[in-house]
Amino acid sequence: MTEAVKYEKKDSIAFISMNRPEKRNALSIEMANGFVEALKDAESDPVVKAVIISGEGKIFSAGGDLEVLHTLDNSVKIMEYMKQAMEIIKVIRELDKYVISAVHGFAAGAGFSIAVAADFVVAKKDAAFVCSFTNVGIIPDLGLVKKLTDNLPSAVAKEWISSGRQVPAEEAYHRGIVNQLTEGDVLEAAEEYAGFIVNGPPLANKFVKHMVNHADEWSSGTNDLQETAIQTLLLQSEDNKEGIRAFFEKRKPAFKGE
Repeated sequence: MTEAVKYEKKDSIAFISMNRPEKRNALSIEMANGFVEALKDAESDPVVKAVIISGEGKIFSAGGDLEVLHTLDNSVKIMEYMKQAMEIIKVIRELDKYVISAVHGFAAGAGFSIAVAADFVVAKKDAAFVCSFTNVGIIPDLGLVKKLTDNLPSAVAKEWISSGRQVPAEEAYHRGIVNQLTEGDVLEAAEEYAGFIVNGPPLANKFVKHMVNHADEWSSGTNDLQETAIQTLLLQSEDNKEGIRAFFEKRKPAFKGE
């Protein structure tokens, strides 16, 4: 795997870290490819139940690598860069496991996009999020416009995007973009936050993630059919049987994803 991405496993959590601190973790094609490779490794590992993404050094990520971007002098090169970067977002969304982003310093531009593409966001209290795209005359990419418009009033989304101002983590928390704030080590906080995932039912969590992510694409009828089919499957699972046994035995269940 590329040196631009660090990948470690601890117990049932995979840690993926952007590792270009000298470039403020700016997103290169090499990093994008390594990021996707690491996510897919976590996906295929039966021991891994949750993924935490972060950035090395003083910040989460400054976004796209401007030194690379300004050399992309035709549509083919630009499209290839965008395609590779967008693959990170697609894989995070479709991963069968929950992803938590641990944000410190700031997440700007594409770094903002990657941070909020995760299922959950844990941030240092003094961190910030920046839609820096308009500062260089472009629009947010990697799905950020939709993410913000799906989760914020339209006037707020437009302000965050068009002003390019730093949005403090506390403001993002109160707007529902951040799940938890911490004054301590953000990786430790994210690992602790992952407790309900690690101790939860992997099969049910997988289906919850996909149902919520695709809810706005389905009609009520389609949702009902999906829900019924999934519940029929889960009611026959070993995890469901273990959950019921644990309930009657007044203990915590030991889910195995079976």
